[in-house]
Amino acid sequence: MKKKLDKFDIGILNALQNDCRISCRKIGTQIGLSETPVQLRIQHMVEDGYIKRFTAILDAKKVGYGLIGYVQAKLGEHTEECLTSFMSEAIKLGEVKECYHMSGAYDFLLRVAINDMDEYSSILMKKLARLPGKPHFETFFVMSEGKCETRFDVR
Repeated sequence: MKKKLDKFDIGILNALQNDCRISCRKIGTQIGLSETPVQLRIQHMVEDGYIKRFTAILDAKKVGYGLIGYVQAKLGEHTEECLTSFMSEAIKLGEVKECYHMSGAYDFLLRVAINDMDEYSSILMKKLARLPGKPHFETFFVMSEGKCETRFDVR
């Protein structure tokens, strides 16, 4: 069973979300612990699944992904096997950056990152349309980004 987070854990998580390269010594200074307890707490939070991974957030346009799309997928079949197969195949596609099984009118929401509309058209016909479950798609493209937040307020 996962332990409840205390104020030190919350301070560590907040510091890491702001900058995952911050040193354990600097975190310790900020929250009032020495370096070793900070290291141990981080290790435990990784083991307990609070921290999934450490990563850098890139500028999509600068690394060649000029178009972000949100693809809603409605499957023609709704068996457990079909839903599971769709998700397991969708997440294998490099262009798919997020995949969620949803409630509501559509079964899945995919966030795709591509270079342009020509690339999306090719991916739609050659990859997405071939996914299991006889999917129907409706896609929305990002015109401008108002907010893209990866940080959670830890409670």
